[in-house]
Amino acid sequence: MRFCPKCETRMRPRPDEETTACPKCGFKTKKSNTESQTARSAIIQGKKALSSQKSSLKVMDGQSGIEALPTTAIECPKCNNNNAFWWMLQTRSADEPTTQFYRCTKCGHTWRNYS
Repeated sequence: MRFCPKCETRMRPRPDEETTACPKCGFKTKKSNTESQTARSAIIQGKKALSSQKSSLKVMDGQSGIEALPTTAIECPKCNNNNAFWWMLQTRSADEPTTQFYRCTKCGHTWRNYS
């Protein structure tokens, strides 16, 4: 990051001209080769990090940790058992209510309830 020697404002890179310019007073200077290479490698690494992230959401992975969840009296649509574990997640935007998930204690069937 560079600062303007005249007004001490942060210099902005101009990729089309290979220069940095002050948005306040207009002072310009050429970028050094190491600055350009560092900026390019940071952009490439950022893109690689984004592409390596998984975009899926695992609600519950198998039966791990299910014993710690609370239970409630609700009928399972698959086996008609009257007891299920439950948890809540914010699956939609923040101004929408949370989604309630249920997993049957007998057959393990999982379903959701949009409240």
